Amino acid sequence: MKARSKAKRTSATTSKSPRATEKHASRLIDQRIRDLGGWRGETLARMRALILEADPDMTEEWKWMNPVWSHHGIVCTGEAYKKVVKLTFARGAWIPDPARLFNSSLEGNMRRAIDIHEGETVDAGAFTALVQAAVHENGPPAKRR
Repeated sequence: MKARSKAKRTSATTSKSPRATEKHASRLIDQRIRDLGGWRGETLARMRALILEADPDMTEEWKWMNPVWSHHGIVCTGEAYKKVVKLTFARGAWIPDPARLFNSSLEGNMRRAIDIHEGETVDAGAFTALVQAAVHENGPPAKRR
């Protein structure tokens, strides 16, 4: 249990500087991709590149021991399991998905996910549009009073 709490303290979410946090998170994501290796590492790396390409102002974070991409709120998380790489969109239920990329967590009122299995590819243009719609759904930051 202590090892986990130590990891939590040193996670990217506890850093003092936003720039340092993002750099630290990016390194943790790089390491996760290397650790996964094989098709899961390649898939996560490809999807990460598409996410960052879709929105140059995207912030990379490390939360819940997984990569998180945010812009005025969480856009999506990236998780890797034995048989699937999962990209969960925090507000996916409200995002138009004309290409029907969402194929998991379809029953909820908030999230939607894309499960990518070995050998599958995701349409880059449709995915980019989905990321951009998620950023748009998050909207601008709330104004302070």
